[in-house]
Parts: sequence; structure tokens; C-alpha cells
Amino acid sequence: MITLHHLNRSRSLRILWLLEEIGAPYDFVLHERDSKTNLAPKALLNVHPLGKSPVIEMDGETVCESAAITELLCAKYAPQMIPDAGTPAHLRHLELMHFAEGSAMTPILLNLYVGRLGEAGAPLHPRIQSELDNHFAYMEKMLRPSGHFVLDDLSAADIMLSFPAQIAMRLERREAYPKLAAFVDALEARPAYQRAVEKGGV
Repeated sequence: MITLHHLNRSRSLRILWLLEEIGAPYDFVLHERDSKTNLAPKALLNVHPLGKSPVIEMDGETVCESAAITELLCAKYAPQMIPDAGTPAHLRHLELMHFAEGSAMTPILLNLYVGRLGEAGAPLHPRIQSELDNHFAYMEKMLRPSGHFVLDDLSAADIMLSFPAQIAMRLERREAYPKLAAFVDALEARPAYQRAVEKGGV
């Protein structure tokens, strides 16, 4: 049995969605953000020293980091979601799995935190917006005619890139990146995704 420690309004929705997609047996513990500070509860520190989510407990191990969890779950329960090693598709898979939490999240987080500074952060906004569009444009270019990032069906990379793609839509980039918009619309229409939202919130 897998236990997912899920934080509402966080990137761990991807892991809840993935678990629903692959049909793996799991339980989950819902942790809720503080209504005033928006911070994760201290109870998550009892699960992992970083107090972060997602975290899974599986086979006697505790694992954090979304990409590592996604790779681990797909390898065990849905190997078809990871391209064969040594192929060009696998190289793209590796790149995009790291891009999702590395390059793509940097301007997204900067935009979030600098936005809280009000006028003090104004000089940084043009650069941050430029970097956001640079990364969203790259994602738009990487989408295949099938509407997926690596394979022509749902893959681990699609799971990971769902979050930055949804952020692009929340930042009103739908018209600028129509392929990303179609990707988000398609994933949010999937029954497994809808079940994840019903269980864990957005």
C-alpha cells in the first residue's frame, strides 16, 4: 500500500492524479494549509524533515520530490508512461522531468513571491514576465501533434508539466499558447484528474 501525504492547493495534486490514473492501491492523508499564513502545517515535519508535500510512503521508504515520486510510481505500476531507455524519447523525458521542477518553476515562484512585495517588486516584474513567457513558449513548442509532451499518450512528463501549464493559464496566457491551453483542457477533463480534485482539492 502507498500512502500519499497530500497538501491542499499544492503541486502534490499531480501525484494524487497519477495514482488515480495508474490504479495503484493507495491511501492518502490530507494536510491543509494555514488559512492565515497559507503555510503547510507543522504535522508534515513529522513525515519528512523538509515539511513538504508531496511525500509518499511505499515499501518501507519515505520519498519526497514530485519528479522522483512520479518516476518511481510509473516504473512500478505504469512502465508504458516512461519511454524506453536509450531512445530519443527517453532523453526528452529526462529533460522535461527535470525542467518541470527546475527551470519552469523558477520564474513561477519568483512571480509569486515578488508579487507580494507590491511597488517594491515592480522593477523585477518585466524580467520575470519575460522569463515566464520564455519557458511557456518552450513548453508550447515541445508539445507533440498528439497534444502530449513525449509520447502520443499520457506520460510521466505530462504529469509533471501539468502544473506549470496550468499556471500559464491562470496567468492569462491562453491566447498566447493555444497548444498549452488545449493540453490543460484535456488533462482537466480526464476522469482520473477529476477524481483527484474531488478528493484533494485544487
